[in-house]
Amino acid sequence: MNQIEVLPTALHEIPGDVLNILKSDDQLLIRWNELTPLARNEWVCWITSVKKDETRQKHIKRMQEEVLNGKKRPCCWPGCSHRKQ
Repeated sequence: MNQIEVLPTALHEIPGDVLNILKSDDQLLIRWNELTPLARNEWVCWITSVKKDETRQKHIKRMQEEVLNGKKRPCCWPGCSHRKQ
């Protein structure tokens, strides 16, 4: 069983479906924990900011692939509007 702690984001709580994905893959979780809290926050906000479940699932899959490949934040997205004044 996975003994690696999932590190939190700077602002958003990590949703259960994302937590399950992170906990199911040690390499992904290690890469996730190497990100800064703000970078982890960007991924969570990017995943949760969509309206359709189909798009959310695509974002989760893309997050898995890109974080494993060393990507730090979602590309071509203005960033988390919740942390801006």
